Amino acid sequence: MGKFFAAGLKWLGVVHSGLVLDRRMAVLARALHDLLPESGTVIDVGCGNGVISRRIMELNPRLAIEGIDVLARPECAIPMRLYSGESFPFEDKSHDVVMFVDVLHHTPDPVKLLLEARRVARRSIVLKDHLCDGEMARRILSFMDWVGNRSHGVVLPYNYLSSHQWSEAWRQIGSRPDVFRQRLGLYPWFARPVFENGLHFVARVPVVVSS
Repeated sequence: MGKFFAAGLKWLGVVHSGLVLDRRMAVLARALHDLLPESGTVIDVGCGNGVISRRIMELNPRLAIEGIDVLARPECAIPMRLYSGESFPFEDKSHDVVMFVDVLHHTPDPVKLLLEARRVARRSIVLKDHLCDGEMARRILSFMDWVGNRSHGVVLPYNYLSSHQWSEAWRQIGSRPDVFRQRLGLYPWFARPVFENGLHFVARVPVVVSS
């Protein structure tokens, strides 16, 4: 039974990489690129292997993206540094944009990181994350998270926020998205009714600077 289970996991990983991962990176790079300024500096929080940020810079070389993460991947496609998972190692208003790509649901307190992003960003916070409205949504998201991250040592608290919880998060950081998009096309057409279907979004949240 153990051999069949291991073989099944290997097959699932191959399918995920071939049909989902490459497509996801390309689609996300384009979607996030469209929310970033024409030039400037960006911090990619939880950058992982940095491939999405590298693709964004290939689309627009006038953007300079640096990553921070709690884990160091052996080969990261962008400059990165380790951080504690809480406070960012940057001065106030030191970068144009702070970006989160499927990171906040891996943290115990997403609002705390959003507040840190507001502190560091001069212009906006850009993020890709999930909407978790209902138990079925939670099960699907948890499955996707497990398949995509189980082999990388990523902490999986499955801390997905509902629409109401996201609204409360915007209230706590004192701003709201000026762009919010859900139709991303991350998955092949035959998988979208299950694995997309309102579960994903990209957003840009302007930073409100107190006078």
